[in-house]
Amino acid sequence: MARRYAGSYSPDPAAQAAPRTHPWQGKVPTRLGARVNILFVLPFLFAISAFFKPPLGMAAGLGAFGAMMLAAWLTREGIRAQAAYDTRSVARRPAIPRKIFGAAAMGIGLGLDAAWQGGLLVGTLLGGIGAGLHLLAFGPDPLRSKGIAGDDFQSGRVARAVEGAEAELAAMNRVLDPLRDRELALVLARFQATAREMFRTVEQDPRDLTAARRYLGVYLSGAREAAEKYAAYAARSRDPQARTAFVTLIDDLDRNFSKKTETLLLDDRSQLDIEMEVLRERLSREPHLSPSRTEG
Repeated sequence: MARRYAGSYSPDPAAQAAPRTHPWQGKVPTRLGARVNILFVLPFLFAISAFFKPPLGMAAGLGAFGAMMLAAWLTREGIRAQAAYDTRSVARRPAIPRKIFGAAAMGIGLGLDAAWQGGLLVGTLLGGIGAGLHLLAFGPDPLRSKGIAGDDFQSGRVARAVEGAEAELAAMNRVLDPLRDRELALVLARFQATAREMFRTVEQDPRDLTAARRYLGVYLSGAREAAEKYAAYAARSRDPQARTAFVTLIDDLDRNFSKKTETLLLDDRSQLDIEMEVLRERLSREPHLSPSRTEG
């Protein structure tokens, strides 16, 4: 009988961990990235040409530059907000319609420059056309909440909890990105992908929020505070032991979040089995509904 070769340095199959979440799982590149980048370039044409105009024309050109740069920034933030909205099954609509405001700012910028050359009517017309084309190119912001009924208190709680958890993850990225540590960035991205799996699980069944609240709140808040302290320390001293300790902490959080998500899914399956058993019992009490009854 053939036997598996195993030496002192061979890996133990029983000790191998389950496959971990890929750091980029669930992320998709934005389709509008190139268009947004162009929005940040075009305003400089108005700024450069403004210095070759009379004072009033210079003021109009620089005002157009400022308004169009504001439009580009608002549009980029609106696209990011919509991307986060689209990936979630339960989400509140963005509090500020950034893309709509960006279209208005684009119209104001184009209207300012056109009004100096052709008058108020021409400026209003071209500004309106520019705002409309901008809105057509990038689309409006989500104007309705998703997965939240008007009186669904529990879904609203889930949406607020996930928003707070996402804010903690974003804060971790902000403080660790300046370190330019690629390996640490991958470890953090893998943990965040695992955490977002828990977010999606809670969104699918809001009853899981009570069991996961500590993870979405206390643990992520503690991870964010640890990231802030490590980033401040690493900026002053490249201590390999401190880095190893922080990476180990993130790995521990990754495993704990993964285990908790599996527990939530098992609990959901157990509740489903109970509901099915109760339904079978009710059917068995109703002779005319029992699946085992045959027609004579």
